[in-house]
Amino acid sequence: MKLTTALRPVCAALLLAGAAFSAPNSAAAALHFTSEQATATPDNPAAHPGFTVRVVGKGQPMLLIPGLTCPGAVWDETVAHYQKQYQCHIVSLAGFGGTAAPASTSQLLQNVRDQLLTYIQTQKLTKPTVVGHSLGGFVALWMSSTRPEAVGPLVIVDSLPFIGAVQNPAATVEMVRPMAEGMRQQMSKSKAQPAQQRQMVSGLVTDTARITQVTRWGLASDPATVAQAMYDMYTTDLRPEVARIQQPVLVLGAWAAYQAYGSTKESTRAIFEQQYAQLPRHRVEMSEAGKHFLMYDDTQWFFQQADAFLREQAVAKK
Repeated sequence: MKLTTALRPVCAALLLAGAAFSAPNSAAAALHFTSEQATATPDNPAAHPGFTVRVVGKGQPMLLIPGLTCPGAVWDETVAHYQKQYQCHIVSLAGFGGTAAPASTSQLLQNVRDQLLTYIQTQKLTKPTVVGHSLGGFVALWMSSTRPEAVGPLVIVDSLPFIGAVQNPAATVEMVRPMAEGMRQQMSKSKAQPAQQRQMVSGLVTDTARITQVTRWGLASDPATVAQAMYDMYTTDLRPEVARIQQPVLVLGAWAAYQAYGSTKESTRAIFEQQYAQLPRHRVEMSEAGKHFLMYDDTQWFFQQADAFLREQAVAKK
């Protein structure tokens, strides 16, 4: 089997993420209404038009960034798990999951990166742990490589430093730019059909009810914003930049969804290790059964990995 054939679904899954399901009667959904919220400094939403933030819990700061088309609710179960130990700053990006689209999509992800770094500074968050899924993981890496002193440990959920090189490790930004531009133009002009969206999402999430909600959030996202976000990821190569990241990084990867295409856990791990080769302090762990939304498809494993990693970092600080 050709390498490109085996890797194609990996590329698709890393990009085409939707919002996660949260049952109306679940404890996680109730976080929106019942959890104690606290901020050290009054927020100024006008200073970060690229996103909104919801703050839940007390303790050390934790910033949670969702993936493509996801609202901050993608992290509800994660927040429920960590809110007694961490002050969770839950990000929702403009234009995703039904939120209002940004006034401009020019340099979309770079603006989000810069606004998040400013938010950390103005909120006086001391080296917050940053948890990012898919696109959110990419943004977390970009933040850390831009200002290594500003953030703490990173938990990266099924994301890579350069999505444009998944099929060809030798690819450069200039090589993939024409394809990325064509994709941006096509996506920004038309909305996905419900049946097509659901079929795509079924490869990313296991539970049927979650698939329904993921599809709904994806359809509610602004096409131009989604198209620009994908373009930005395809045309930004962070592989050399991650060498600047000083803090430890836990990378959680998925492979099971690609098994039908000939991929194995070992071959998929090799892709991750290759892309993260220049990151000084990192560990890659691969889920056995989870699809792209590891925090939902392999929840126990996700928390075991993240908890152990965060405990290690807490001990190291003492």
